[in-house]
Amino acid sequence: MRQQRDCGAPCGRGDRLAALRIRLLTYSTKPRGGVVHALALAEALQQRGHDMELWALSVDGAGFFREPNVPVHLVPVERRDDEDIDRRILRYADALAGGLREAGPVDVEHSEDCLSARSLLSLRTEGRTGEIVRTVHHVDEFRSPVLDACQRASILKVDHVICVSRYWADQLEDQFGAESVVIPNGIDADRFRAPDLTRADARSRFGWGGRQVVLAVGGIEPRKGSLELLRAFALLKETHPNAVLAIAGGETLFDYRDYRDAWHGEADRLGLRVDSGADGSDVVAMGRIDDPDMPALYRGADALAMPSMKEGFGLVAVEAMAAGCPVVLTDLPVFREHFSDGGDCLMVPVGDIRRLSAALGEVLGTGARHATITQGGQTTASRFSWEAAAEAHERFYAEVM
Repeated sequence: MRQQRDCGAPCGRGDRLAALRIRLLTYSTKPRGGVVHALALAEALQQRGHDMELWALSVDGAGFFREPNVPVHLVPVERRDDEDIDRRILRYADALAGGLREAGPVDVEHSEDCLSARSLLSLRTEGRTGEIVRTVHHVDEFRSPVLDACQRASILKVDHVICVSRYWADQLEDQFGAESVVIPNGIDADRFRAPDLTRADARSRFGWGGRQVVLAVGGIEPRKGSLELLRAFALLKETHPNAVLAIAGGETLFDYRDYRDAWHGEADRLGLRVDSGADGSDVVAMGRIDDPDMPALYRGADALAMPSMKEGFGLVAVEAMAAGCPVVLTDLPVFREHFSDGGDCLMVPVGDIRRLSAALGEVLGTGARHATITQGGQTTASRFSWEAAAEAHERFYAEVM
């Protein structure tokens, strides 16, 4: 077994390699972590002179959440509400494989998720593709036997695996005996820093006025710790009655209706008014935010809450840090790998509602701790770039292909 190693920017010599034909695949066009990674990486690799293709499933005709600057191939599928997750995964993977059968050969086939990896693996059995690269963002515990088998195959049957963090590389070795290389995520820090955007303009865009805004990005779902955040926010309201919890995003392949129903029931029990607008609401369900408005969303918020139960990297946290928004997150090993409690964020134990509420109250202030966290976060964000990620990937491709 090849020894695990990190392959970030220090692995590269800085000079550019001969152009490769690279096909990046993702299961969705929605702004989820793996999709953002695929799009940004494809663009950065193209800027370095490589011939890129970005493939994705298009559910009911949806395009990418922003306009890509690379050639895009969208494979259409329709959403069927009467279909369980197992049948949906199989149908979606078959649809993507069908689209790829008409594509020509490339130097690198790179999947960002288990669904698109399944499509590539089925084509490999037909002799239609060569070696497969897979980026693993995190490992899930699926109840679905199809998804569980899909995840295992996408780790064990592909040829090369990349992880975005050392923690998940170690987990792959422990759980699956699989080797992998670590290449961290990137970020367009200048975009989120948005020097021409004032905080007042950012807040007015969302109608937040003078309220203290706790932001959460990723919608309402179990992995994001949405119920724990709601309960912590109810405690925060006792000392910060003017605060509002703004929840943005929430596009996913899975159906979390039961969890969302429980979340809304808990909001009623706690006496929190949930609405789609900030005026008079305790909690604002903002839904999907247009990509050009994301820097303003972070800039206008007073704190980002990320009480996740599991994450692959923490890209949302880095984006908020770049925008100067103080971050409170759970004390996950993957977060400790990239962030520093008390230096660029505040960390709280997973599921500890009182500690989460207290930490949010602390960063909502304007004292020395707030200034330290904010400045430290911007320094941390400056360490990550898509240019460095693209350079590390091209070195990896050149080594293994």
